[in-house]
Amino acid sequence: MSQWLEQVIDAAQISDYLAPVRQQALEKLKADGWPARRNESWRFTPLTPVEKRDAKQAVQADSLPVPAIDNLDAIDLVFVDGVLVTQVNTLDVPAGMSITSLNSDDAATQQAISSVYGQVKPTRHMFGLVNDALCQHGVFINVEAGAKIDTPIRIVNMASQNVDAHTRVVVKVAEGASATVIEQGFGDTESLTTAFAEYDLADDAHLEHYRFAMFTGKAKQLGGSHFKLHNRTTLNSTMVGYGSELSRLDVDIHHAGEFADAKMNAIYLLAEGELFDLHSTIEHAMPNGTTEENARGIVGDKARAVFNGRIHIHRDAQKTLAELNNRNLLLSRRGVINTKPELEIYADDVKCAHGATVAEIEEEALYYMLTRGVSRSKALVMLNFGFIQELINDVPNVAVREWLAPILSERFAQMEVK
Repeated sequence: MSQWLEQVIDAAQISDYLAPVRQQALEKLKADGWPARRNESWRFTPLTPVEKRDAKQAVQADSLPVPAIDNLDAIDLVFVDGVLVTQVNTLDVPAGMSITSLNSDDAATQQAISSVYGQVKPTRHMFGLVNDALCQHGVFINVEAGAKIDTPIRIVNMASQNVDAHTRVVVKVAEGASATVIEQGFGDTESLTTAFAEYDLADDAHLEHYRFAMFTGKAKQLGGSHFKLHNRTTLNSTMVGYGSELSRLDVDIHHAGEFADAKMNAIYLLAEGELFDLHSTIEHAMPNGTTEENARGIVGDKARAVFNGRIHIHRDAQKTLAELNNRNLLLSRRGVINTKPELEIYADDVKCAHGATVAEIEEEALYYMLTRGVSRSKALVMLNFGFIQELINDVPNVAVREWLAPILSERFAQMEVK
């Protein structure tokens, strides 16, 4: 047991309506203890930056300027150091949708939150359990049956000081409804953030989802986005991750209904000495589901990327179509990539494929551009963009797509190997 985890367990308060989930999480944390390096989930991601850290949460926080996404008209929900600073009761929310704090005292709302909180996210993630037990600030987004919500909801996590921040997002999209949710986190201070989101999509629901995990520097970001798909639901998710001292993102997609369709594109970009770990698990428990997952990473000097993608086809999930691809580009031979795509199949009438590649910048292409007067830094940006351009072009929201391109260009400039 680490010093940090002992303090987390001591600090947990289990007196609210979420007490059953919090108590269960605490019991599992005590039973499991601190994960050793032989634990496959943490084999390539050392937790030493957290192990002896003092666990302390902010009790209040001031609002900070939130960088806008140009031309995106969104409803912003802002957390600073784990504290929800947005007054949700003053928001102008479209008809067919409601946004409330997790601390709501309305019995019906509490019941709706409890039906998702801790029910979609698996319990294998230690930091997810920590979030279950400690999170005091979160939001519940409820989209009513048949509602088509055109205005995106943007959830922003900002870290500004030396504290632990634990935030939670719970989303229910009812039958035949649709919505867009953007999760965005950033900061470069000595901080620790656990940010988890759970999505329950009813029959015929549609969710357009984005997660931008852009913490850098000494920040430690640990979080996940977890989805439960019922009959004929569609999920289109785009994720972008930066590296930092410790950066881990978990994604779980559970096909709990027939004819559910999930698409997930992920990009991760790591500058010198950074670490980023992406774990994804797709559970096909019902027939006729489809999944397409594409993850592409670019790894700079002395940086380390970890990718673990698992597709699990259950015995009853006949007629499943599933494909997983992970492609990586090394900018330096001192960079490290650990990639492990997995297929586990128990049904006999399925079409599934997976693959992974690790490559370096083509010297011939780089030389060609240098000899035509293109600077090395610009040539690297152009070649890197070529590697991920397909996924950027695939971003459904035009404003997000146009915002993303210069953001990633700036990131590439930081990753240049001198």
